[in-house]
Amino acid sequence: MAKITRIECIRTRHDGSWTIVKVSTDQDGLYGLGSASDLYNPEAVVQVIEQLLGPLLIGREASNIEDLWHLMHMSGYWRNGAILNTAIGGIDMALWDIKGKEANLPVYQLLGGACRSAVPCYGHAGGADINELKEDVQRFIEEGYTVIRVQMGGYGGGGFVSGKEAKLPRQSWSSGPVFDEHTYLNTIPDMFEKLRVEFGTGIQYTHDVHEHLSPIHAIQLSKRLEPYGLFFLEDALPPEQIGWYRQLRQQSATPQAVGELFVNPQEWTGLIQEKLIDFIRVRVSKAGGISACRKIAALGEAYGVRTAWQEGGENDPVNQAAAVHLDMALWNFGIQEVNHFKDHELEAFPGHIIREGGYLYPSNKPGLGLDLDEVKAQGLLGDSWNVSRYHRPYPLDRKADGTLVRP
Repeated sequence: MAKITRIECIRTRHDGSWTIVKVSTDQDGLYGLGSASDLYNPEAVVQVIEQLLGPLLIGREASNIEDLWHLMHMSGYWRNGAILNTAIGGIDMALWDIKGKEANLPVYQLLGGACRSAVPCYGHAGGADINELKEDVQRFIEEGYTVIRVQMGGYGGGGFVSGKEAKLPRQSWSSGPVFDEHTYLNTIPDMFEKLRVEFGTGIQYTHDVHEHLSPIHAIQLSKRLEPYGLFFLEDALPPEQIGWYRQLRQQSATPQAVGELFVNPQEWTGLIQEKLIDFIRVRVSKAGGISACRKIAALGEAYGVRTAWQEGGENDPVNQAAAVHLDMALWNFGIQEVNHFKDHELEAFPGHIIREGGYLYPSNKPGLGLDLDEVKAQGLLGDSWNVSRYHRPYPLDRKADGTLVRP
């Protein structure tokens, strides 16, 4: 059996925000790729892999994926955090990639085989006003999408008001627009009313609240959106307030998707078992990789909850491939968030996932089906990139009085 000889992290993209894990073995030319990207703390993940997990796994059999997952999970004593999970997830994907190459099968075949011929995905439409949004929705319809996420600009869009309109206090902590919950509560239902009038009922929509609302306002919004038949409402509540999903479920039939910030099983197990949500949206790497996500999906299947793995614009082609292989094999798959990569970025990942219309297709090559051209990956890095100067904190919004809004 192949034994692990080296685990390395390869930073790429123009800003160095993608971290690709490469696990090499003692078998000639046999290696696996995984995603350990974290836009806000990339170097922290690299250090966990290089200082803790890599040395721990050298010399061990790459085929013992389940045992190695638990070994990594408990090796730092403290567990279930975003940084550790991402490090484990990257290595776990690479081990599944290796196993698929050894078996000469795509990973989804190792997970039980295909449950569908292709993976439905949804596009991201946005606009500063309703007319721009309609134009963007029309573009996605013409591309072949049947499910589209709609936002009035960025997250919280439709809820921002000018400082003058908000009547900011003296010595305000905000120099630009501030977020107002009541404005958002009125704008978003009106947005969906206009979209339904314009495009009818043939298109399905999702919307991402991105946790900007207080719990009672999240319930009010969900109730007001019922007439518009959303595919799902995403992250109406933050992880700190998931207990409110009981009241939300009692009062609204709008389908709920949640989990983008989940990193601990105790965040999703109760929601699934109590049938309080309809879609689980953890990111594959943030949950701990393919091994962890297939177990989350199995729990969801038992309780009628579907998967909608989170991707996000900052994610990389390797994590996307891992998500699509899970999507192919899971009976309770729901929908897949799509990534839009630039052509020169995809050139560094031959065999990457292909999108045609509203569907994603794996390459059907062994393992995850994609490779890494390390020369081109190095070439993606900008000339000014320097790991010691990397600093990308999440941009936060404030209310009129200066209170921070949860992202």
